[in-house]
Amino acid sequence: MSDFALLDLFREEVDIHAGVLTAGLIELEKGPAGPERIEPLMRAAHSLKGAARVLGLESVVGIAHAMEDGLVAAKAGKLELTPARVDILLRGVDWIVALAAVNEPDLPGWLVAQADTADELERRLRALPETEPVVPAAPEPEGEPISPPVPAVQEPAVPPAAPEPAAPVSAVAAQPVAAAAVPDRSVKIGAEVLNRFVNLASESLVEAHRMEDMLSGLDATRQGLARLAVLLQGRNGVVPAGNLGAACRLLDEIRAGLGRSLEELDAHARRSAMTAEAQFREVVASRMRPFEEGARSFPRQVRDLARELGKQVQFEVRGGATLVDRDILAKLEAPLGHLLRNALDHGVERPEQRRVAGKPETAHLRLEARHHAGLLLITVSDDGRGVDREQLRRKIVERNLTTAPLAMHLSDGELFDFLFLPGLSTRDVTSQISGRGVGLDVVQSMVHAEGGAVTVESAVGSGTLFRLQLPVTRSVVRALMVQIDGEPYAFPLARIGYLAALESAELKTVEGRSYFAANGASVAWIPGRELLGLTPQESAGGRLQGVVLEHQGDAYAIEVDAFLGESELVVRPLDARFGKVPHVSAVSVGEDGMPVLILDVDDLFRSIASMLSGGLAVGRRNRLAAPERRRARRILVVDDSITVRELERRLLEHHGYDVDVAVDGMEGWNTLALSRYDLVVSDVDMPRMNGIELVRRIRADPRFQQLPVMIVSYKDREEDRLAGLEAGADFYLAKSGFRDDALIHAVRDLIGEAEV
Repeated sequence: MSDFALLDLFREEVDIHAGVLTAGLIELEKGPAGPERIEPLMRAAHSLKGAARVLGLESVVGIAHAMEDGLVAAKAGKLELTPARVDILLRGVDWIVALAAVNEPDLPGWLVAQADTADELERRLRALPETEPVVPAAPEPEGEPISPPVPAVQEPAVPPAAPEPAAPVSAVAAQPVAAAAVPDRSVKIGAEVLNRFVNLASESLVEAHRMEDMLSGLDATRQGLARLAVLLQGRNGVVPAGNLGAACRLLDEIRAGLGRSLEELDAHARRSAMTAEAQFREVVASRMRPFEEGARSFPRQVRDLARELGKQVQFEVRGGATLVDRDILAKLEAPLGHLLRNALDHGVERPEQRRVAGKPETAHLRLEARHHAGLLLITVSDDGRGVDREQLRRKIVERNLTTAPLAMHLSDGELFDFLFLPGLSTRDVTSQISGRGVGLDVVQSMVHAEGGAVTVESAVGSGTLFRLQLPVTRSVVRALMVQIDGEPYAFPLARIGYLAALESAELKTVEGRSYFAANGASVAWIPGRELLGLTPQESAGGRLQGVVLEHQGDAYAIEVDAFLGESELVVRPLDARFGKVPHVSAVSVGEDGMPVLILDVDDLFRSIASMLSGGLAVGRRNRLAAPERRRARRILVVDDSITVRELERRLLEHHGYDVDVAVDGMEGWNTLALSRYDLVVSDVDMPRMNGIELVRRIRADPRFQQLPVMIVSYKDREEDRLAGLEAGADFYLAKSGFRDDALIHAVRDLIGEAEV
């Protein structure tokens, strides 16, 4: 086996054993433990030592051996695992994890650069008995910036990777490294699942052979019918008398044979359907992984951040065995990390504050996953101070997001929705951990991108709960089937608030739009045909049916022709050649074999907002009856950075341009269909769809081939500039050399002055 293959195996071992060591050490830190809890950690350190020796990684051998010696002493009762000693042991784990993350060609140089760090770390591990207990630092004033402690051991110099907003503030946490180190499309499937696949494949093969026997029986029936036809042939339509008896006997044989064949065919169809259903379930199950695999790093992150903040926290993960689609699980780490840090920094009080409030000094923080009503439900809850509603109202008024009188009348649900807006923070002072207004918008964006929803509950003085509702798998979606204009469509259940059925007389019309009253609020009623750009239908009165979607405190009802019931649909992506089809996220096939379009709820929200503000749905925006002689040129700014996005918007508006913004390439592409723009200004590195792909789609669409496009990016290498221009951009401006006049001059060169 090659060294490269061995290194891959070593990475897998590090992934497994580092997780065992990290979780075990954090548990041991909480108090005395018996030998049975230390022994698994000894075995993990011993396994790492053996694997490293095979590869000749002597620095890992030394560190793992020193860790093993310390754990042996702890098992024998000769060494107490104090927080200070656990810190050193965890640093040893971190160093090995960092090494495993290094690409194979860079490993020799990395080991040379880290030689002194490895020696110092091994020395400190061997000196564990002399390590002094941790002296808690005096708590810092509430709201002041927090400075991280200076590490006693130099942190490993991990090669730069893509920036991750959920990275912990404190020491490097143990993370799975195999996937990051060597990109691979292979996945792990348990031996039991593979055995079931083999069994089902064997059953399918047996059924295929049985079909051959049934075909033979049907062929015998065909031959019998041919003989019967010969017997019944006669001159001038008269059957010879001698043939009638033989024909009747042959007919009885054919009837009996056909009956047997039909019974066999019916049994075969039932067995095949059951086998196909089982195969489908097994394939879906093979994509599922236990939730605990995605939550391994959180105990370490919570431990380190709580100590840094001077807070005492008991962290609990429940529902670790809950199965989650591996793709969704991979995307959950950053949002859940944001929620946990938010709870630690904003929600959980310091011990002295909790004591004054009559609470235990140790706060309780819980992460829980479970299945509920066919959906994945994840909650992050704490027993801290809760959300300060008055402070939140003050912040949203200061940001000019609403007026003070209106803010005073917002319900909790409406008020808490503001927490998810980019750039909004309830902190008055920015620290290294919070106060920048980033984090919760990332949570909501991820959940919505996966077809889910997020809600908040909070009681002052008792704590806060964030609830994430997601599909269990992206391969299969539970959906409500409806009919619009004679065609089936599907709404993901996770995004539906409730269903509405009312008489046409219950609708009220205000400024040309229909509304109805529900739960003390007015709900806009949008004809589904109009929203999807289909043939409008004259209202015939009578009973109306609608699907109510809820978004950021607002509710919208989309009228449908009929409800067709719930169904589990296999999600199939649209062919890339179609590009982004407005209002459609994917396609599936119904039980009757007909194609079903799965609707994109976020697209629907955008179109509804456009319609209610005076426009129409995508591609059908109203035009002014009497346009002004002069109009401001319209520019669409597409950038995932709120700072850059707002800077460009304000600068362009200051010079008289009319500016709309989009937070990523996908939203930018959808926004282009809402109205006519004179210029698109786009970043390159963005989620969902990057700037290069956006430019290519613009140039591939006949509607936008003449639309000028400018790229503004931090990437200022010549090859990056050429990549943007080759994709079809008209101008490439590097942010590193960004100046106000450079952007404005480029815009004027492309589209002229602000007014035309």
